Amino acid sequence: MAKTSVSDIPKKGPTLYLLTNDDEFDLLYAKLAAALATGTIGLLQIRRKRVLAQPNGKEQLYGEAVKIVTLAKRYRVPVIINDDVTLAAKLGVGVHLGQQDGAIDEAKQQLKTNQIIGRTCHGNMALIEEAISSNATYIAMGAIFASSTKPNANIITRQQLIDGCQYATHNNTDVCLIGGLTAENIRQLKGLPIAYIAVVGDIMDLPVQSIEKRCQEWQQALTNW
Repeated sequence: MAKTSVSDIPKKGPTLYLLTNDDEFDLLYAKLAAALATGTIGLLQIRRKRVLAQPNGKEQLYGEAVKIVTLAKRYRVPVIINDDVTLAAKLGVGVHLGQQDGAIDEAKQQLKTNQIIGRTCHGNMALIEEAISSNATYIAMGAIFASSTKPNANIITRQQLIDGCQYATHNNTDVCLIGGLTAENIRQLKGLPIAYIAVVGDIMDLPVQSIEKRCQEWQQALTNW
């Protein structure tokens, strides 16, 4: 019987990190339920910009988030709240901080020690170094490609991507990539030390009945990374 070589063993790919969109909540919930049921999603971020823009946005977001966190717990998927450390602490989940959304050190004081704290760094090495020195759980780099969610976002260069990945890996910090990523174009990123692939439109823009198939395609794309 022939031996299995190292090259024959599938390599563990990045974790698929799903972000919510601005769908009406019942539709959003149905899509999340379909995606989580596939077992493909490893991390979930609640980002609801349109809800927050409403007069009672914070109260509405809290009500939605409670339901989403309960759903995610059913599948043992950790949850991240976008921007709002206070809400993350109230829910007992992690937080993703943009550059204008407060200090990592302050977030650590409010959250439990095991909660994930991510930081947007784009392709800026100074921001990456700052986030890592503050012990962020992961740095988020992008946009990698143009996307429907943020069509005007600046695309980072391949060299910025490589430099950021190398620096983060050297400092034992996870890398998250975001921006226009699909189950097809991530082939261009194979071999890079990426912990999380963040996706919105490639899954959440689909009708509910198409979510399962797309998640399965993502699972196949991330296999043998």
